[in-house]
Amino acid sequence: MSRLASTALAVTGLAGGYATGRATKKRPLAAVVLGAAGVGAFMIWKKDAGTARAVTLASAYVSGFGASHPMAKSMGAWPAVNTVTAGVGLLSLLLGGKKKAADQ
Repeated sequence: MSRLASTALAVTGLAGGYATGRATKKRPLAAVVLGAAGVGAFMIWKKDAGTARAVTLASAYVSGFGASHPMAKSMGAWPAVNTVTAGVGLLSLLLGGKKKAADQ
């Protein structure tokens, strides 16, 4: 269940942050959504998958946010956001689960 919760937070942070900024025209509010969801996802990733994986996933989250900006110039804003959101969501599902016994 935690794997789904952390993935839901990450996906909500990326897509929801963009949607919030677009709807309100207030980037700081979008940053609050992006940041709060990212921190929540990180905390779950760290608890479930360990610090190394949590840092890797958080790096993908932040990198995806950054990469969506230049991608938007070539493919459009929503397609770019959806692309990086799908990538981060998939990584979260693959890496954000329970630690193996040897890692605990």
